[in-house]
Amino acid sequence: MPTIDRLDARDTRQAAAWDEFVMACPRATFFHRSAWQRILERVFQHRTHYLFAVADNRITGVLPLAHVKSFLFGNALTSLPFAVYGGVAAADEASAEALEAEAQRLAQRLGVQHLELRHMQRRHADWPLQDLYVTFRRPISADDEANMQAIPRKQRAMVRKGIKNELRGEIDSGAERFFALYADNVHRHGTPALPRRYFEALRHEFGPDCEVLTVAAKDGRPLSSVLTFYFRDEVLPYYAGDDVAARELAANDFKYWELMRRAAARGCTLFDYGRSKVGTGPYHFKKNWGFEPQPLAYEYRLYKRDAVPQNNPANAKYKLMIETWRKLPLGFANWLGPYVVRSLG
Repeated sequence: MPTIDRLDARDTRQAAAWDEFVMACPRATFFHRSAWQRILERVFQHRTHYLFAVADNRITGVLPLAHVKSFLFGNALTSLPFAVYGGVAAADEASAEALEAEAQRLAQRLGVQHLELRHMQRRHADWPLQDLYVTFRRPISADDEANMQAIPRKQRAMVRKGIKNELRGEIDSGAERFFALYADNVHRHGTPALPRRYFEALRHEFGPDCEVLTVAAKDGRPLSSVLTFYFRDEVLPYYAGDDVAARELAANDFKYWELMRRAAARGCTLFDYGRSKVGTGPYHFKKNWGFEPQPLAYEYRLYKRDAVPQNNPANAKYKLMIETWRKLPLGFANWLGPYVVRSLG
């Protein structure tokens, strides 16, 4: 049977062994990389518990966890906050079971209300499930024309509109233009923005595997921007923001086409459009690109609550909060937002 140990964020050799396993494990994702531990602790001050299984002197499984405690949103042990995927990544079932057993013991010692594991596929048919989210993943070709033809006709016309408007995509060296568009965009939707230092930490920790693409009008004005992760042969556009003029000029559509084109040139073979809530605008936008929704298996162990939590904008109890947030001055919202959003994840 494997033994369970914990990753020390200060131990570079241990972190390197963790990442070597993650890069080789088919069940691992970008969000299993060890750098997330440093980001969660330094930016959000969340206490982390990065468990790994060892057998025959080698790592056979990992389970990154963070303890998120909030007066507003509850007390949880999660794999992983601010990640669309997480949970157990293991080479064998014995390692997976040992990691989950240790996570449950840890959750009970910490006195959390629930343990949440954000798996891509279901592992436990008897665990309560959050069925709100789906993901959109599809192979892409090395040939630009093949990728263009794979986009349904109406959406393809929007991409061509962006090209006709002489929009151009630019890789940014920093996150300034991205953050300005992102913060304004989420404010219009009534949700708090993540702190600027979080995006700077992502760029620092992941280097060339974290890239910002900004779409500008022909006069140089930034219209739309996306912060993207790269993992093995996958490209994951993850955070995005748009100017109010982006829709009229088809900048958002052009942005994802430009990202797809650049990712294919980089050698990526899978485009991960990311998580969306069923029935929302982003959900339909991604379907319009020809991507099919795949349900996500967010599984829970409930300890001090009777139902799966619904800490998301679709919950009616947050409607007044959302409307109030929209009315806040943008500068004040950007200052206050990090204190709120750190507990959402």
